[in-house]
Amino acid sequence: MKKAVLFKGKEKSLERKHPWLFSGAIQNKDKDLQEGDAVEVYSASGDFLCVGHWQNETIAVKILSFQKENIDFDFFNKRIALAVNYRKTLGLFNDKTTTILRLINAEGDNLPGLIADWYEGNVVLQFHSVGMYLMKELIVKALIDNIPQIKSIFSKSSSTLGRNKNVQAKDEFLLNPVSDEYFKAKENDCLFLIDYREGQKTGFFIDQKDNRKLLSLLSKDKKVLNCFSYPGGFSVAALQGGAALVESVDISKKACEICNENAVINSLEKNHRIVCNDVLQYLDEVPKDEYDIIILDPPAFAKHNRDLKQGLKGYRQINVKAMDKIKKGGLLFTFSCSQAVSPDDFFTMLFSCAVISGRNVRIIKRLVHNTDHPQSIFHPEGEYLKGALLYIE
Repeated sequence: MKKAVLFKGKEKSLERKHPWLFSGAIQNKDKDLQEGDAVEVYSASGDFLCVGHWQNETIAVKILSFQKENIDFDFFNKRIALAVNYRKTLGLFNDKTTTILRLINAEGDNLPGLIADWYEGNVVLQFHSVGMYLMKELIVKALIDNIPQIKSIFSKSSSTLGRNKNVQAKDEFLLNPVSDEYFKAKENDCLFLIDYREGQKTGFFIDQKDNRKLLSLLSKDKKVLNCFSYPGGFSVAALQGGAALVESVDISKKACEICNENAVINSLEKNHRIVCNDVLQYLDEVPKDEYDIIILDPPAFAKHNRDLKQGLKGYRQINVKAMDKIKKGGLLFTFSCSQAVSPDDFFTMLFSCAVISGRNVRIIKRLVHNTDHPQSIFHPEGEYLKGALLYIE
């Protein structure tokens, strides 16, 4: 196996089992080391530290093991078995009301660079590293070995690996191709169309299941504004909970169409209104005291640390507008899915929004992702979804 050696003293993060190794720590490496190769990492004094996948990026190695082992079928079979057993332990496969779940959560399942989502037997993979992409055949075999009831496996990685010139990843079925435009699966007893080919992420924002259930419980007879509605997960949840009216706002015409269809297939379209518009513009136009509940679940405004300042500005803009427009005694569900935004950054931003808006704001609950999105205790960056349920007086 190819090797890389660190500068003296640069092994500290690895001693803390952090799953990323940055390029600035590396003193030298094998000259023929290529993107996606498995590489063993050694200290300056020659001690073995870890093995992982090499990347020609700031994060130079995504670490797979702190033991000296081969990255082969047995490795993936064991890791995927652990991921599946974790979800079995939590009873996630036995929940008849929800047939959507995160099956493999990258660093959270000790498989950095790999996402696998389950949609009632159909699996959608996203490879976020070349190393994982090159192992796709072994990964598919390990998935089948551990979950024999898999119906199909689709790789949706053209966008996640498109920047790499050495790999021409395409979106394609790796097992049992199907002709259906959408998968269908349930969350909290509601049926959803999953746009696995063209939708964001793997087709649905799985990490918000528990937060949508909470919204449903609070929506009876309320007027709800769902901003950045995408396929309407929060909209359908609010309608399921008996909302008097739900307005779903998204700038994407296709997202609006799917959102509307998801309300229809659940027979919840009566109190639903679609608005295909820019959220900031729409928040400027709507009157004050119109909504009892507002949901802000925007796309990542800060995908990298260099975008943090501008990203926080974007979050501040939409939250100030929402706090200004919501009814007295209203509920604001607000989120950031930007990994570069820390929980402290997020709640400091909300504090500044409360000051700017002049409203008295209480934190009812801090909101996070579901239990099917485990986070390694050694990887604080894995806490990417930050959210809050706020009471706006």
